[in-house]
Amino acid sequence: MRAFVFPGQGSQKVGMGSELALASGAARAVFEEVDEALGQKLSAIMRDGPEDQLTLTENAQPAIMANAIATLRVLESEFGVKLADKGSGVAGHSLGEYTALCAVGAFDLATTARLLKLRGQAMQAAVPVGEGAMAALLGADIEKAAALAEVAAEGEVCEIANDNDPTQVVISGQKSAIERAIGLVKDHGIKRGILLPVSAPFHCSMMQPAADRMAEALGETPPGALSMPLYANVTAAKVSDPAEELGLLVEQVTGRVRWRESVLAMSADGVESFVELGGKVLGPMIGRINKEASSTSLITMEDIEAFAKDVT
Repeated sequence: MRAFVFPGQGSQKVGMGSELALASGAARAVFEEVDEALGQKLSAIMRDGPEDQLTLTENAQPAIMANAIATLRVLESEFGVKLADKGSGVAGHSLGEYTALCAVGAFDLATTARLLKLRGQAMQAAVPVGEGAMAALLGADIEKAAALAEVAAEGEVCEIANDNDPTQVVISGQKSAIERAIGLVKDHGIKRGILLPVSAPFHCSMMQPAADRMAEALGETPPGALSMPLYANVTAAKVSDPAEELGLLVEQVTGRVRWRESVLAMSADGVESFVELGGKVLGPMIGRINKEASSTSLITMEDIEAFAKDVT
């Protein structure tokens, strides 16, 4: 069995999607539709930068989605490979959950782009710049990270944001608490703590104002039927009901991204092969979570063509 997975923030880079846009009308159509939906030339920022504009959360989120969906459209329209025929489920890391929902038809492309633009703006506005921070804990499992976060909090917010794989956990919260945590890593048997170059403390309770904004937006544009099951970030469990998924997307803004558990759940359901569309971030994590699983990254036309030949 095969699952298709979609990367999250941090996978963006200047030049993303350029090769696909040059080679494929299907890819160009995706970038044009996203530009139109957002009323901005996001495709130009993706192609040419500047990097600081692409890295802005409100640009990075729809850009990463557009790149992954362009990859999918090339696979579907130029090589005749349909997700529903070749996969048993989908999952995405943080914003990638929206990409996954677009891929299975729960949101159309324009709606997905607008929701992610709003999500980025809402997450940025939820906490004044400089008050929050995030750090990656390397050589940490979930138990060590939880113990560290509890000690470092000292009455402030210091929470687990991403359980990525058995060797990497991300914490999020008030800047002073996150800095304390970094200073205490060795005491907890953790190799390193690295402050992440992000503009807000994502996936922690400080994001509640952003969750409220997304609840309002999703209430007006709820997800429709899913053509295949999705493994949700906050439960690491299979979801097929759009109403249930709506609630989970709201929870996701403040909740933990349970990526390690999601991969384990997919593996337990019989998934042996993972295909990452538009990035090469999740594949290495999957390899550390399940050494028996195979993972493939589709980024270039060459990647897509090779995969299409392999599965048809």
